[in-house]
Amino acid sequence: MTEAVKPFNKTIQLAVFFDMDGTLLQTENVALPAVKDAFEHLKREGIYKGKTPTREQVLNVFGMTIEQIWNTLMPDASQVVREKANTLMLDYEIERLKNGEGKLYDGVFDVLTRLKENGIPVFVVSNGEKAYIEAVVKYTGLSMLFTDLYSAGRFQTKTKNDLVTKLLNDYRIEHAIMVGDRHSDVEAGKVNGLYTIACDFGFAKEGELDGADTCVTAFTDIVHIINSYIENLK
Repeated sequence: MTEAVKPFNKTIQLAVFFDMDGTLLQTENVALPAVKDAFEHLKREGIYKGKTPTREQVLNVFGMTIEQIWNTLMPDASQVVREKANTLMLDYEIERLKNGEGKLYDGVFDVLTRLKENGIPVFVVSNGEKAYIEAVVKYTGLSMLFTDLYSAGRFQTKTKNDLVTKLLNDYRIEHAIMVGDRHSDVEAGKVNGLYTIACDFGFAKEGELDGADTCVTAFTDIVHIINSYIENLK
C-alpha cells in the first residue's frame, strides 16, 4: 500500500532534491558486496543457478527502479526469485550500513548542514527501497538534515519523474533544484521544470548527463551553483 503524506499547508519557495546512490553515498562499498552475497545465498538454497553479475553489470543498474534492476540482473528468473533476491540484497545492504561501511562523498555532510542552516529544505529523491534509504541516512548521520525522504519503494512510483512530481505537489514547492548522477535524475528534473545539477563523480556513462543545466565533478561544487540560483530568484 502506498504511504499517504499529510497535506503541507505552507508553500516552499525553494528546495533542493538529492538522488542517493552515486550522489550522496559511495554506493559501491555497500551494494556490490550485498548483491554478490544475495546471489550466493540464492545459489546455496538451490533456487537460482545463473551467473553472479559482474561489478560493471551491477554498477550499470544503480539508479534504476527495483523492477528494472532485477529484470536486468536476472532476466530469466521468476518474479518469486527476483523478489527473494531483492529482499536478500536489502538485508545485506542494511547490515553493512549498520557496520559503518556506508561512506558519503567528501563534503556531503557539510553542504547539507549549510543548506539546512540557511533555511533551504533538502529532500532525498531516490528509486531505492524505503528501508534502504532510511538506513543510509540513519547510519551515515544525515537523518536530521532532510525534510523528507521520497523513494520509489515508499510511494510505489514507476519512474523518478513521477516521484519528483509527487514531491513538488505534496510540499507545494515553487522552485527546486535536482541533484543527481544518472540520466533519470536529469530527466526527472527537466520534465518537472527544475534546474538540474549533474554529478559526474557517480555512475553515469559518457554522455549520460547531457542536457543538465550544469555538471560538477565534486559534491562541494554545488554550493556556489545553488547560491547563484538563489540570487537569480531575487
